[in-house]
Formats: sequence, C-alpha cells, structure tokens
Amino acid sequence: MISKEKITLIGAPPSPYTRKMIALLRYRNIPYEIIWGDPGQILDEGGIFAELGIEKPKPALLPTFIMRDERGELKAVTDSTPIIRRLENEFEGRSVIPKDPALCFLNYLLEDFGDEWVTKYMFHYRWHFEEDADNAASLLPLNSNVNLAPENWEIFKNYIGPRQIERLWVVGSNDTTAPIIEQSYKRFLKIMEDHFQNLPFLLGKRPSSSDFAIYGQLTQLIGFDPTSRKLAHEISLRTVAWINGMEDLSGLNPKNNPWADVESLPESMRELLTELGRGYVPALLANKDALEKGEEEWEAQIDDAKWTQKTFNYQGKCLQWINQEFYSLTEHDQQRVHELIKGTGCEELLLKK
Repeated sequence: MISKEKITLIGAPPSPYTRKMIALLRYRNIPYEIIWGDPGQILDEGGIFAELGIEKPKPALLPTFIMRDERGELKAVTDSTPIIRRLENEFEGRSVIPKDPALCFLNYLLEDFGDEWVTKYMFHYRWHFEEDADNAASLLPLNSNVNLAPENWEIFKNYIGPRQIERLWVVGSNDTTAPIIEQSYKRFLKIMEDHFQNLPFLLGKRPSSSDFAIYGQLTQLIGFDPTSRKLAHEISLRTVAWINGMEDLSGLNPKNNPWADVESLPESMRELLTELGRGYVPALLANKDALEKGEEEWEAQIDDAKWTQKTFNYQGKCLQWINQEFYSLTEHDQQRVHELIKGTGCEELLLKK
C-alpha cells in the first residue's frame, strides 16, 4: 500500500527518538505534522483526538504516531524501529533499509545499539553531573511551555530534576558504572571520527535507519547537554558536523549516493562493532539470563567492573529480534555477517537455534 496521507506525531525537541523520526521523515520526503508536547497529556485533553476516540498507548512514549490500523481506524502507536519498517511499506522511495541482506542485518544491529546503548550515554550525561542536571531541569519545562510563569517554572524544575536523577538506575548509571559509560562514550566518539574520514554515513554514502537512531541520541549529547557536548568538540568535530547535516537530508539524492558493500566497509566499522561487543553484548546476554531465571536484576562484568541493572523484558525482545533478523538470512549471507563480526564480541549475540 502506498500512502499519501500526512503523518501526525506527538513529540518533544529534547527527545532523541522524536529527533530520530523527524529527520527520517524529512529525508524520505514523507509529509508530516508534529504536535509538541506530552502524548499522554495531549491525548487526555480532548480536542480532535477525543473526537476520533484515539486512546493513548501504554506507556505513552515520545514520539507517539497517529496512524491507521488494518481496519483504517486511527490509532496511537509507538516504538520507532517497527514504525520505520511500516513506513517503508506505506511510502515509496528513499528507503533507509539496505536491500543487501547482510547489510540490512548490520543496519538493524546498529539501530538497536543506538536506541538501547547510546541512549545510556544520553541519560547518564543529562542527569549524572550537577551542571547538566540543572541545565536539563531548567530547559525541559520551557520546552513544554515557553511562556511558563516564573513561579510555575521553579515548581516544575524542582520536580523534574530530582525525579529524573532518581531514575538513573533505569539505564544502569551509578557511581560504579559512571566511568564505564563515560569511557565508552569517548571511545565511540573517536570511532565515529575515524569512520567519517572514510564515509559520510555509517553504511555508505546514503543514510540508513541506524544513522537516524544514533543521530537522535547525539542531538541531545551534542546539542543539549553541556558535558557531553564539550567532549564531542574535543574528540570528534566530524561527528558534531555530521549531526548538523543529518537534521535535514531532504535534498540528498540517494540514487547518486549508494550504500557500501559489507565487504568494503572501513576498519572503523569493526571498531564500532567491537565497542558493541565490549558493553552492549554482555548487557543483553546478562539481561536474557536474568529473564530466564525470573530475576529482577542482572549483573555482568563490563570493562572489568561490576554492572548491576534492573531486568527488562524489552531488552530481552531486542535480543530475540536481532536473532530473528540474522536467522532469516541465507547461509551465504549469514557467513558474510560472520566474517564481519568475527572477533568483535558481537558473534555472542547469535544464539544457537
């Protein structure tokens, strides 16, 4: 089905996933309109959404899309990864999913890394340091209402800051894991600096969905939070420049800018995969083991330090989906992937069937 209907989404500028999806819609030349704000609150307030009988999703996440279901009725939907695949079916041209099956798997893996691990950098830097936490607590209320009265602004600031700092445990950020997260972020920036000396995007000369996932997180790390922004300017000016260009790629002609072959990707891609293998892979596997044992927390050795975090069903699904993507490949394409990830630690993600 090819759609010409304008897409409506509800989101916020300080939301990395909102920024991921807006940039993707711009690149794909998909008509859209965005309503800035909290999806739960907007869908509860009435107006057009109440008239249409649209229920808010549980949980209400940023961004929330208003899209038609199989019966043609408008529904609120979330989770950027499946929405991107749905948009591939509903809108023609300027695809962000590589046709090469091996490259398609790599893209899926890197998108998952951006959404689920690079977001740890983002949340940690936003709320771990006093300067950053004060910056975020001050700005976030104004993003919802720029003409907020000073007395109400102070109330919201004093509520948001402590509440979010208390939630650092959600991404596993604490005094023990802080050095692990920060060193990983610095290595990641160095890898990106090296990569952008060879290619303008992760997988070639045109963007894939993994580019938009990582870009979304970096809009906050480089464009919003002071400490992580300073580090980016010190370590990787190419990455700083890259996010500026990623914001609107509507004029890029993908026909003249192809994706690379898996076999021709620069060494920096193996370095990036090694970074996945160093942190994200052991986290996913420890979470899986905890789910299987019915444990509420998992523990793993990451970078020679103990990492303890709450067990999440969604991360268990992420691991399952990665395996589904891999085992849907032909044996030939599985071998091509193995050749790329061999020795990076990412091979541990591929569970035996």
